Amino acid sequence: MSGRLRHLLGAALVLLATTTGITRAQTPADLKAEVVARGLENPWALAFLPEGRFLVTERPGRLRVVEPGGQLSAPVAGLPAIEATGQGGLLDVALDSDFARNRTLYICYSEPGPGGNSTAMARAQLSIDRARLENLQVIFSQKPKVSSRLHFGCRITERRDATLLLALGERFGRAEDAQTLDNHHGKVVRVNKDGSVPQDNPFVGRSGALPEIYSYGHRNPQGATQAPDGTYWMHEHGPQGGDEINRPMPGRNYGWPVITYGERYGGGPVGEGITAKAGMEQPLHHWTPSIAPAGMAFLTSERYGAQAKGSLWVGSLKFRHLVQLRLENGRVADTRRHLEDLGERIRDVRQGPDGLLYVVTDNRSGQLLRLLPN
Repeated sequence: MSGRLRHLLGAALVLLATTTGITRAQTPADLKAEVVARGLENPWALAFLPEGRFLVTERPGRLRVVEPGGQLSAPVAGLPAIEATGQGGLLDVALDSDFARNRTLYICYSEPGPGGNSTAMARAQLSIDRARLENLQVIFSQKPKVSSRLHFGCRITERRDATLLLALGERFGRAEDAQTLDNHHGKVVRVNKDGSVPQDNPFVGRSGALPEIYSYGHRNPQGATQAPDGTYWMHEHGPQGGDEINRPMPGRNYGWPVITYGERYGGGPVGEGITAKAGMEQPLHHWTPSIAPAGMAFLTSERYGAQAKGSLWVGSLKFRHLVQLRLENGRVADTRRHLEDLGERIRDVRQGPDGLLYVVTDNRSGQLLRLLPN
C-alpha cells in the first residue's frame, strides 16, 4: 500500500469514527468565547497574575501584562537574548507555585549561540510594578545547538516535588538524536528550580547519558500539564499523522523516530515503518490525520457542568478548534470539538483561578479569550 493511500485510508477511518460516535462533533453554541484582549502578536502562552491580570508571551520576543480591562502593557523589560526565527521565539511562561510570595516565574525560549540555537529555560522575578524581569538566571540550555528553525518544543511543568519538567523538540533535522542519551533533542528533562539535577533522575550516574534526561523518544511537544492526581501528561506533533498524547514516565522511551502512527510528509514510512516495538511505549491516544495539537489543560472545576470536570482540553492549530477529551481509567474514552466557528488557531489553553478556561489564538493579531458556558 502506498504512503498516500495509507494517509487517505486513515482520514476515512477518522471520518467513520466521527459518524459512529467515537469522536463526536460540536454541540452548536455550547461555549461562548468572550474577548479579554486583542492585538497580541502570535501569542504562545499565558499565565494568571493576581488581581485579574494575565501574563502573555508573544513569539516575536515580547512578554506583556494584560490588565483587567484588556489593555496591553508595554513589553516587559529584562528578557534574555531570544532568536525569534521560524517556530522559535519567546514561548512558554509558568509562574512558580509560590509566586505570591517570591514573584518568581519561568520562561522558555529559543536561545542563540555558537552553532545555531536551542531551547533554553530561565527563571526571574517580576518586578513589583510588573514592568521588568529581575535577577534573571538561565537554568537550562539544550545541547547541542543546531542551525534549525523548527521543533523547539518548550513547555514547562512544575511538579508537586518542586522540580521542573521541560518538554523539548528534536529540532526536525536531528530526529535520530531522540533515541540517544548524549543530547537533549527529543527529550523531557527534569531539573531543580535552580537548574541543578535531581539525584533521583533515571540516568544519573549512567555513562554517556546526560543526567537531566527524564524520558526520551519524543518529537515536538507543544503541550504539557500535571493532572489532578499528580501524573505528568504531554502531547507531541507527529509527522503526517500520528500526533500523540503520552504520559511520560522516568527512563521510558516513547519511540520517535523508530515507531509512529504517522508517515513522511508526502508519503512513505518513518523509521522502521512500524507502530510498536518492544521497549518502546505506546501513546495513550493518537490523531490521524494530525490536528497539530497545542496547549493542554485539565479541567478541575464544574463551571461547565459536573460531567466536564476531569476532562482534558487541547487546542488544534491545523483544524482551528478546541478538543475536549473525556477520560475513563486514565484512557481517552471519546473526544468533542468546540469553537469551530471561530476559525482561529488555538495555541494555548489554561484553566483560570475562576475555574473558567482561557485560550490564546495564534496569528499576527491574536486574542486572549475567556470561555463561558452557554
